[in-house]
Amino acid sequence: MKKSSWLFFLTLIISSMITLSANNWISMWIGLELNMMSFIPLILSKSNKSSSEAAMIYFLVQSMSSMILIMMILISMCKYLIYWNLINNIITISILIKLGAAPFHMWMPEIMSKMEWNKCSILMTWQKIAPLMMISNINNNSIIINAAIIWSIGIGSIGGINQTSLRKMLGYSSINHLGWLLAINKSMNLWMMYLLIYSIMIIMMCKLFMSYKMYFINQMSSPNMSNMEKISFFIMMMSMGGLPPFMGFLPKWITIQSMINEQEFMIIFIMIMFSLVTLMYYLRVMTNMYLSFNSSIKWSMTYNNKVMTMMILMLNLSLPMIMSLDIM
Repeated sequence: MKKSSWLFFLTLIISSMITLSANNWISMWIGLELNMMSFIPLILSKSNKSSSEAAMIYFLVQSMSSMILIMMILISMCKYLIYWNLINNIITISILIKLGAAPFHMWMPEIMSKMEWNKCSILMTWQKIAPLMMISNINNNSIIINAAIIWSIGIGSIGGINQTSLRKMLGYSSINHLGWLLAINKSMNLWMMYLLIYSIMIIMMCKLFMSYKMYFINQMSSPNMSNMEKISFFIMMMSMGGLPPFMGFLPKWITIQSMINEQEFMIIFIMIMFSLVTLMYYLRVMTNMYLSFNSSIKWSMTYNNKVMTMMILMLNLSLPMIMSLDIM
């Protein structure tokens, strides 16, 4: 990362903190605007046509949702306003546009395919924190949130099936996980725990993809990878799909238990069924890796990725120990 990029990265963190610590809507909106204006220079840190397109799409989408948000905030200041529920619903929709939740999701995979892996990891993790906090502070209409949950989980699962680009596939995967995050958004502790575990998994995966310069599924059959690294990739993909006993199953287990307590049985059934679809396209990536020709048969690890591989194995295989502690 360039020296100038560190300044924007620092501003990105501070702007999200402003939104998280604000006690009024105007301060939250200011934090979101600073966040947007900090992330765009990070996208443009590598100057090429794709980065410029990604920055322009991101700017247009975020600025449109910000205009809707500030307009509704100003209208809500009217003392004699009757339609409070309508204002709340439009504010919720504007934040869902910022998050890239379905059916406002079309920009998310598109700009993912035009950015580098490190920028993609920021978009899928840190950029979700402030809008999710704002949604949890609103007295939401459950119909809009439930519709966004079902749409996000469905489109995030089905949209990734036919993708050959790894970045687009992870973009649809992020939309799917966003549906799970919205399902437990009423409890701040639960969605923060989910986002933390998801962020650890996605940052590790993006780091591995970046180190091997992988952008498409046909590049997964790299002969330079040892079997240990292939196993770490497999574990990470299965963890992303939420397959027990890996680490990615823990947040989904927490979500399912939370929704059972609220008796949301139909939505749980839909979420679990679509999770099987996401597992299918993760398995397709791994099948391409394992069944293709590989010149290396050694169980050795390259020096560059040794630490990352060991971290993946330790984190994902530690879940049975966590389960045995009965923290649930």
